Amino acid sequence: QVQLVESGGGLVQAGGSLRLSCSASGGALSTYAVGWFRQAPGKEREFIAIISRRGGDTDYLESVRRRFTISRDNAQNTVTLQMNSLKPEDTAVYYCAAGIRYFRGRYSSDMSRGADWGQGTQVTVSS
Repeated sequence: QVQLVESGGGLVQAGGSLRLSCSASGGALSTYAVGWFRQAPGKEREFIAIISRRGGDTDYLESVRRRFTISRDNAQNTVTLQMNSLKPEDTAVYYCAAGIRYFRGRYSSDMSRGADWGQGTQVTVSS
């Protein structure tokens, strides 16, 4: 089991950018596919982006595909989510998760069973 910590959230105006980081302790993040998810008030948690263990394969929620970029630095034990052109509807608590059974292609929710989750970081986009 790996412990995950998200950082980089905050308040930003619509059209702005934020860079979220997911760091790990208690294990090498390089051994896991890592995903980003978000949960807005009153809504279920939804998948945002995922990256394979070596970083060669990614998948995104369609509504963020052209605005968000997931990347990883296995030497630094971190996974990053660069978010550009933010919209008020992107407001949510953002979580990273590791241990997802993703290798390539499209993500499906059953891949996240048994994953380890961070505590989340709040992203608020004002209009």
